[in-house]
Amino acid sequence: MSDTAPAASAPAEPPQPEQPSKNALKKAQKDKEKAQPVVLPAEKKAAAKARELAERSKKDAADAADVSANAYGELPLCGSTDFKPTGKARASLADVSENEDKEITFRCWVENARVQSAKLAFLNLRQGLSTVQAVVAASEKLSKQMVKYCGSISTESTLVVTGLVKRVQEPIKSATIKDFEIHIKELFIEVKADVPLPLQVEDAERPLPSDAAAEDDQKQEEGAERPLVSLNTRLNNRTIDLRAKINQSIFVIKSGVCALFQEFLSKRGFILVQTPKILGAASEGGANVFELKYFDRPAYLAQSPQFYKQMLIASRFQKVMEIGPVFRAENSNTARHLTEFTGLDLEMEFQENYHEVMGVLEDLMLFIFKELNARYRKETELVRGVYHIDDFKLPESGNVPRIPFKEGIAMLREAGEEVGDYDDLTTPQEKMLGRLVLKKYNSDFYTLDQFPLAIRPAYTMPSPADPLLSNSYDMFMRGQEILSGAQRIHDSTLLASQMRKHDPPVDPESAGTKDYVDCFRFGCPPHAGGGFGLERIVQFWLGLPNIRMCSLFPRDPQRVVP
Repeated sequence: MSDTAPAASAPAEPPQPEQPSKNALKKAQKDKEKAQPVVLPAEKKAAAKARELAERSKKDAADAADVSANAYGELPLCGSTDFKPTGKARASLADVSENEDKEITFRCWVENARVQSAKLAFLNLRQGLSTVQAVVAASEKLSKQMVKYCGSISTESTLVVTGLVKRVQEPIKSATIKDFEIHIKELFIEVKADVPLPLQVEDAERPLPSDAAAEDDQKQEEGAERPLVSLNTRLNNRTIDLRAKINQSIFVIKSGVCALFQEFLSKRGFILVQTPKILGAASEGGANVFELKYFDRPAYLAQSPQFYKQMLIASRFQKVMEIGPVFRAENSNTARHLTEFTGLDLEMEFQENYHEVMGVLEDLMLFIFKELNARYRKETELVRGVYHIDDFKLPESGNVPRIPFKEGIAMLREAGEEVGDYDDLTTPQEKMLGRLVLKKYNSDFYTLDQFPLAIRPAYTMPSPADPLLSNSYDMFMRGQEILSGAQRIHDSTLLASQMRKHDPPVDPESAGTKDYVDCFRFGCPPHAGGGFGLERIVQFWLGLPNIRMCSLFPRDPQRVVP
């Protein structure tokens, strides 16, 4: 036997499992699918309902965790529920600088709202002519849900906002209030605005197309196109159009002209009167009047308060003024004519010469111009900034250029115009004369005196200097007429004679004139006056391209709505 042990044999490898074939795998998958329970339609619906309930439960849980749930949302329609006072005083955005680091509550509407991120939203809020930037920022006390809600509010919706007034480091360019912003704590929609709007308010802040073409072409070349909305589109959607700051400024100024008119004249003893606007017969020759049905007979809308102003002077009212509507049935489709406008009228007796009345009228307008500059500078600059008109050049009191009509004709002839000694001036000639006066006298306001008698009304006093001229005058702004006035005939015999000689003749015994002529038979002092067109004063002061912009809901030969 051998002394050595036999060598150990190597352990055998375990057998590898046999890989199933592809066919076997497919068969196994089919068997598995067959083993799945069949889901009936009803079971599918039940499963979907369960998932919906689960989602709703999840959302309810999230809403329950909304720390701002009671700080935003839509309020019930005002007046539809029992009134419960909040006790919160309402603030004005115009006074926001006085409330730094204080919490204020105010009503406003949305100019713009945008979500910056899940935790931040910005709103531009407006109240009157004031706009302010508002910030909604998520925090432990303000939820992301509120940020999202505030950033998605439709433009022009009316809100009640409570927030903290905070000073900013950099001026805010997009708001009129540049040094402060509102950090919103509560925001509720009082009235939600439907979208889309028929007209964007920001578009109404821009010039009319005809006056902005050159600027707009430049903007488009630079790739910064902006819509220009026609005047008709604006007027057809006037309640939206009037929300524009430029339009609200126009009517603040228009209101100011009326207030200043009364303020000046009241201090000088004028009495505010209201004369009839429905007449039983056409007056002043019967031209350019609107006829209407008055019960069972025709009547007419007053084309001026002229006859009644004079009848009041004959009634021993020494000085009268009126602010009221005037109706002219003139088919004039120009940029400075309306069929219904507001007249600023006055009439007064004078002592020796009708120029006394001209002096009152000139001082009245200088007062209005200077006070518009002082009291309504903000609104004036806002509008002129859009239409880029020069400041109105004003003369001093007593230095208003008074240009005899004959001298005005001579000035036009020197400038190359062909015009007769007694011709009425065309609109282009009036504008040219305005430029000549501005150059010579440095004044945008002036008076043209002693007009030809043939182109004035039949009640105008003839001039003692020339029987073809009259004691009448017009006043102009930037070369366009704003007032027509004159000394009136205060003798019934002369008045009747001049009416019969007028072209066309006026019957002093007609229903529309008999009472007027007869009132002078009982004694009437010499008197004069004039009538301003309110809308023209505003138009020419601001340099607006169309008088319709100065009427809330303008009436012209083509428009009687809205």
